[in-house]
Amino acid sequence: MNHPAMSLRIQAACSEVIWAARLNLVWLVFTLAGGVILGLGPATVAAYTLARRHARNETFQVWTEFWAVYRREFVRASLLVLPAALAAVVLVGDYLYFSALGPDMGAPRIASLVALILLAGVGAHVGPLYAHYDLPLRAYWPKAAQLALLRPASSVILLLALAAIAYATSVAPVLAPLISFGAWIHLNTWLCQRFFQENEARLLSKGNS
Repeated sequence: MNHPAMSLRIQAACSEVIWAARLNLVWLVFTLAGGVILGLGPATVAAYTLARRHARNETFQVWTEFWAVYRREFVRASLLVLPAALAAVVLVGDYLYFSALGPDMGAPRIASLVALILLAGVGAHVGPLYAHYDLPLRAYWPKAAQLALLRPASSVILLLALAAIAYATSVAPVLAPLISFGAWIHLNTWLCQRFFQENEARLLSKGNS
């Protein structure tokens, strides 16, 4: 057994866990600082921006850079995130409401769940897209929907990762204030960076053929 190599892998894994916990903390602080509603959008965009820089092995001051992005993207990020967050709250409310009404409301309950899953699948692409590509604000959600539909395998992987983190958090709610949000943003960004690279390479090969 190569003990030095194993030690390096363990050290790297611990470093990523610590990073996810730091990202979770700064995201929570700035979300709460904006009264949740006003803080959610810019905090989420700032977290994805820093997660992308971390994935690219850049060095930066987390709190300083987070605040800079939070302030700069305050309006655009709110317009990007809040409508989807509102839609998610409505869909969750519908699902719980129809579930409480019993089996006779199975069809609308399932429809609410399907709509919520579709929103999650598309939404899983939006944060990484915003951090990676410079597009008009109105283009991010359509582009995310296009990627989600054209690359279903990638979408399934993202949804499985989200479901795993959500399940772990439901079993141990203490994870939410400690690491859950940061872990999702970190993992979501890491996966999407690779999906974007694969997509760009595929488009480049088509252009050269």
